[in-house]
Amino acid sequence: MARLRKDVTDMGWKLAAYLLILVLLAACKSQSMISDPKQVQSLQNDEKTVITFWHTYNDKETELLELELIPAFEREHPNMRVESINFAFNNELKNTLIARASSNRGPDVVRLDIAWVPEFSLKGLLEPLNMFPGFQDIQSRFSPHAMAGGYYKKNYYSLPLNIYTKTAIFNRELLKRAGYSTPPHTMEEVIKIAHHHRLSIGLGGLEPWDTIPYIYSLGGAISDKNFNKASGYLNSQETIDAVEQLTLLYKEELINLPDQSGDDKNFERVKSGNILMTDEGPWFYSLLDKAELDRAQNLTIPVPFPHDNGPVSIIGGENLVIMKGSKRPAAAWTFMNWMTDKNAQLRMAQTGLMPTNLEAVKAMKIPKDSYLHSYKEATENAFLWPKVKNWSKIDEVYCEYLNKIFEGELSVKYGLDRAAAEIDELLADS
Repeated sequence: MARLRKDVTDMGWKLAAYLLILVLLAACKSQSMISDPKQVQSLQNDEKTVITFWHTYNDKETELLELELIPAFEREHPNMRVESINFAFNNELKNTLIARASSNRGPDVVRLDIAWVPEFSLKGLLEPLNMFPGFQDIQSRFSPHAMAGGYYKKNYYSLPLNIYTKTAIFNRELLKRAGYSTPPHTMEEVIKIAHHHRLSIGLGGLEPWDTIPYIYSLGGAISDKNFNKASGYLNSQETIDAVEQLTLLYKEELINLPDQSGDDKNFERVKSGNILMTDEGPWFYSLLDKAELDRAQNLTIPVPFPHDNGPVSIIGGENLVIMKGSKRPAAAWTFMNWMTDKNAQLRMAQTGLMPTNLEAVKAMKIPKDSYLHSYKEATENAFLWPKVKNWSKIDEVYCEYLNKIFEGELSVKYGLDRAAAEIDELLADS
């Protein structure tokens, strides 16, 4: 009996000790959760409206957004908090957004590529903005042309946030050796220099964004001005001649394309004097620190694409949208209003992104010796991405056939005929 009592007593102590350990572990776990800064912030912000903002800003742009813009917004709106989430710009992001918005799980605000806006609008994945208070006043901040990108069936679905385009970037020393004190005024001259001096041109790829400035500078086109028809334009004799000139340079190894990993070193090559010319957006300068930027500007010169007449470069950019399924549309609208205001746009313009707010554009002072001056000039001779539902598929068709042409699988005429016919079908479906 004594032995049994001792066993029971021991079991009681063990049970008590076990329970004490569980309590301590639970306390430790609770303390750990509360001491997590993110959790503390979450608890402190229970009273605040949290806006999720998905974007594709580069590192320098994201730093400015998160260290300056968002804190400034939150100071002005202490009852709101912005959760900034950065993504790589690719089809995976696009598919994720489509899937989430289709099931009413979209983020609140998205910085959406302007080429995607028509497709998202047509699919009913965006909230109409003209239903929100003050829309008319906010709309007047922008040009009608800029607002048109988000207009569909009598509703506006986006606000223009920023634009950019490409310039031609030349190596100063190679130009001098070829006998030019300033860059050539036509693409024909550029090609002549490349042939005569065996100097390469760096293409960023064979997508429309990369090749259209060259094709248009050489007199070609991809469609009519309203993007209703490709046949007669993409396969016109002018476009055939333009693509033939480019493919001849490629066969002579005077065109550099990114390697198979997609790594594009053309900007480094033009700085080091290994290629005569490449083309890129302002971020290839804006991402550099001051010492590297000074060096790059001493070695290279950006200019609007050489052309005879008419727009030759594409205007890229992003618009702000409210996704279908947003749980906080009113707060999202407040944030969009703030981000497209003059002051916010001028702050972000420090990174090289051109503002869309007309007052910001007017107030923006760019010295003539700044690389940004050429980009500002380039946007004045550029055209917007086509406002068509199937642009992503058109892009794929265009790129597929241009790859086959450059690799010699198809003749230029046959490849462009095929591409034009397929693109016509996609345009008709838009």
